[in-house]
Amino acid sequence: MKKIVPGLLVALFFAGCQSQETTEIPEVTIDTLTIDRHMSILASDEFLGRKPFTEGEEKTIYYLESELKTMGVKPGNGDSYFQEVPLVEITGTQSEVMTVKGNGKTLEFETGNSVVVYTERVEEKVSIENSELVYAGFGIVAPEYGWNDYEGLDVKGKTVVVLVNDPGFGSGDSTLFKGDQMTYYGRWTYKYEEAARQGAAGVLIVHETVPAGYPWLVVESSWTGAKLNLDDANPPYKCAIQGWITRNTAVSLFREAGIKDYSDLAKSKDFKPVSMGLTASVGVENAIKKDMSRNVVGMIEGTERPDEYIIYSAHWDHLGVGAPIDGDSIYNGAHDNATGVTGMLGIAEAFAKLETKPERSVVFLFVTAEEQGLLGSAYYGQNPIFPPNQTVANINMDGLPAYGEMKDLTITGYGQSELDKYATAEAEKQGRYVIPDPDPGKGYFFRSDHFNFAKVGIPALYASGSYESMEKGVEFTDQKTQEYLAIRYHQPQDNYLPDEWDLKGIAQDAKLLFNVGYRIANETYFPQWNEGSEFKAKRDADMSLRKR
Repeated sequence: MKKIVPGLLVALFFAGCQSQETTEIPEVTIDTLTIDRHMSILASDEFLGRKPFTEGEEKTIYYLESELKTMGVKPGNGDSYFQEVPLVEITGTQSEVMTVKGNGKTLEFETGNSVVVYTERVEEKVSIENSELVYAGFGIVAPEYGWNDYEGLDVKGKTVVVLVNDPGFGSGDSTLFKGDQMTYYGRWTYKYEEAARQGAAGVLIVHETVPAGYPWLVVESSWTGAKLNLDDANPPYKCAIQGWITRNTAVSLFREAGIKDYSDLAKSKDFKPVSMGLTASVGVENAIKKDMSRNVVGMIEGTERPDEYIIYSAHWDHLGVGAPIDGDSIYNGAHDNATGVTGMLGIAEAFAKLETKPERSVVFLFVTAEEQGLLGSAYYGQNPIFPPNQTVANINMDGLPAYGEMKDLTITGYGQSELDKYATAEAEKQGRYVIPDPDPGKGYFFRSDHFNFAKVGIPALYASGSYESMEKGVEFTDQKTQEYLAIRYHQPQDNYLPDEWDLKGIAQDAKLLFNVGYRIANETYFPQWNEGSEFKAKRDADMSLRKR
């Protein structure tokens, strides 16, 4: 990405926005010694990778409860610091191969290396048997874009093969969907949901590292073993088999099906789904466990408008204990997301120490099961403790900078809401510039917990320094980012490294996000979604009910 000229970006932003209220923000300290203490505990082997349903969960949630009590932060759910989140754990064992037949041939693809499948059905055995394979392009039905990959197609009992991301990615056409910026239609979660709405028996997404945003190694670690889902008494229809295939597997299937240039073919509005003349068989055997996980919630009660809320969020969970890599089997999740949790603890302590508490209530919500599909925040969105139309804003923290102070503040989902204005003003005070997510094709706006607040209409801010180190520049930061994605993300190597990490970046971001929250907590104004945001209509409808 070419570096955006900071002064021009800020000037353009403020030219399009009207300032609201001016709040004098107190000087607070969020110190690196406290951050180091929290990091050393939360990312230690003793916490066993902080996976829900494990001893690691118990250690984590009671640690957070203890810290909130010590700070003087009140329980946020009545007299409790916990919100129960009913989950079902499905530990699936894939059949050894996926068998594909057609054209007089039988092909076998090894699960794990070539294909990864699982199910969200709460059943001991789930499979597809000789299910017809149908190529459904990107698997998208988007009326606002005039796009329907399933038009004229009955996929009941069939298995659809679909591409990751959406047609705009890599097209060079900024008017096709949102160009290289991923829409929700590009997310794997949407593709599973749409295939289910169409009645498909199975859905297989073709994995490619660049449009997916992560390598195949992440698919293997994240979509195998125990998976958690919300325990819904009346679950919607789910495909029997959901999963991914490698690009090499896809090339083999399309070659057998006689489909050429399958990717380019799907990027045309004239695309029609294609029966591949092949059938697939694969299954999963499941061990099922139902239990309660917990969100942790604390609150500083507002002095003037206690029934209006600012919610800070960060997910406390990671992947637990799994397959060993280089002799290490504990997925500690130091960056993802002990950094966000420690940052939020620092912010909570700063609010708790204020002599004069804010006018609105400030909530600290540590959510469970983000790594399993944003489940803790999804449950909160469906079962809010605080009404959405009384919730002023969400400020989410997921992966704060571990290598010192940053010159930038990268806002994921930049342009969605007026919260950008608040963040920009505070970044400028720190001598920083604001940029949009430099890699919008990876869909990070849909990959952390703020998304579930946005879905119920609450304006959400997801921002941190991630592009240019204050001392070492862009190349250093990019090198560390690429290293993290290649060998640490969702791997046991995501460890806290006190000798390598510089915690001043976490403190810097936490201070900025404290300032943003403090300002909003002492205003009467409700920040809005910008025109053109897909979340604006929901918010406008909810706020109209509030005014009656």
